[in-house]
Formats: sequence, C-alpha cells, structure tokens
Amino acid sequence: MSVQEAATTAKAVIDEVRSVVVVDRTVLEEMTAGLLARGHVLLEDVPGTGKTLTARSFATALGLEFSRIQFTPDLMPSDITGSYVFEEGSGEFHFTPGPVFANIVLADEINRAPPKTQSALLEAMEENQVTVDGETHDLPEPFVVIATQNPVEQEGTFELPEAQRDRFIVMTSLGYPDEEGTRELIDRRADRNTPDPTVEQIIDREEVMELREVPETVSVEDPVREYIGEICRTTRTDGRVRVGVSPRGVQRLFEISRARAVLDGRSYVVPDDVKRIARPALAHRLILDPEASVRGVSKADVIDSVLDSVEVPAMESTPEQ
Repeated sequence: MSVQEAATTAKAVIDEVRSVVVVDRTVLEEMTAGLLARGHVLLEDVPGTGKTLTARSFATALGLEFSRIQFTPDLMPSDITGSYVFEEGSGEFHFTPGPVFANIVLADEINRAPPKTQSALLEAMEENQVTVDGETHDLPEPFVVIATQNPVEQEGTFELPEAQRDRFIVMTSLGYPDEEGTRELIDRRADRNTPDPTVEQIIDREEVMELREVPETVSVEDPVREYIGEICRTTRTDGRVRVGVSPRGVQRLFEISRARAVLDGRSYVVPDDVKRIARPALAHRLILDPEASVRGVSKADVIDSVLDSVEVPAMESTPEQ
C-alpha cells in the first residue's frame, strides 16, 4: 500500500466514524495516527461525551474484533487476562481467554479500578501477550487498547500508574460538541422512530495490517530527528516538570510523527507534523512539580511553551514523494 493509498483509506475511515460520532475531526485524526503507529490511545473526558461509541465505531469501520471491559473497583486482573478453569470431563485445567483477547479492546473508565488491576494491561500493551500462571499466550494481531478515563477530580477514580500512562502513544479528549454538533445531537433524538446512523465497515483486518506498515516507509531527515530529540530533552529541564519525557516517549513521538505525515499523504516528516502531534503524544507523560500544579499549570501548557522555545529546523529541501 502506497502512502497516498494509505492517506485515502485513513480519510475514509475517519469520515465513516465521523458520520456517527459528533466529535472534532482533529481528535479522530489523532486517534487514527495512534492506530497507524501501532500504539494505544487514551481518551480523557467526563461521562457522556461519546468515548465508548467512538471506540466501537473505529472497530466496526476497520473490520476488527471488538471487546469492552468495564473497569470497576472490584475488577480483578484475571477478569481481564483470563484464567485456567478445571474441566471435570477431561480432568485437566484449560485456559479460558479473557476479554483482552480481541483486536480493539475498550478499557472503559480504566481509572475506576485500582492500580493492580490497571497494571494487568501492561504486559499486553507492551508485548502483545499475557502471562497467566506462568504460561504465555499471544494476543491477536493487530492489538490496540483504547482506554477511557474520567478526570481524576471525579469521585471514585484512581490515578493511572506512571508506567501505564507511558504505554499510551497518544492521549486526547473528545470534549463537548460545538453549537452545530449539539444541534445535531438534538435532531437525532427528536424522532425516536428514526434509527441512529450506523458505521459501515470500510476495510478488513488484512488491510489494517497493510495500513500499519506504511509509516515504516516514511523518511525522517536528520534536522527533524534532532528537533524531536530537542523537544523531549527540553521537557526534562523545564523547572515546572519533575519528570520529563522518557526515552520510550521519544521513540513514540518519532513513530506518531511519521503516522501524522501519512495522514497528509506525505512520505516524509516535516516539523509541522511534530508540532501538531506533540501535545497529545507527550503531555500525559509529564509529572509536574507540585508547586506548578498548585499554580494551575497544566501539562499541555508545558508542552506548548517547549514548542515555542525550541527552534524549528529549516528544511532546505524535501525528499521526493
């Protein structure tokens, strides 16, 4: 699949999802870039903004198997990964896969479960496998976690462990619909006899696998590579930040910048690709100094100021398409 073909396919998927979900196109592009870059996506919003519908719509448009896990305070790790069950007929223990064995797994309200249960996803997200009672089981390909979380200020939520947040290639927010979107929601509910729009399948699993190979062909010239590294290093020296972007975060920004270029139909990355995706790719990886948090400084504010302070490289020439 060529870059142009991948861009056209990705646009068709986004258009199909947007025909059902009332959400800003930029958010869907950020999610799609995360999927293309073989990463996992974290959505943070208050309840009722369409997070679950968005995740399910992506799975349908991509022709992938979908599974939903509702995270609750009493959810156990085995409820996610599966467990060995004794069968009387054979007198043996057999592994019963949990809901994590799907192509797209919706970890709904992930921060309503305690950290121990949240961490059950760590191995799956990093290694595409789970280990139960010493036995390793491979997860299906492709494997993508789309997790939703409520703001930590809400009652009954737990802070995601740092290692867990770092596994998500991008964190974004659906937000509230604008005036036009709000009116569309009202119009859809005005006549309950009219069925809600549904998502149609655009591609299948094999095409998704091909699609995810395309960013690997995108070139990143040395000045842009230096630019990516400088942005990440600067987060570590900012006085408002206690822990900056990790080495894993550097690699993820590189990967998702290539995916961002694919969405624009380019076979090379330009600095604007990095700038457009830096906030959703990096902000959630920061740990702010307590004093900065008290002053109301947000992680997004830090990334924005870092982007303003780091010199943008001049591209003397661009690689041929």
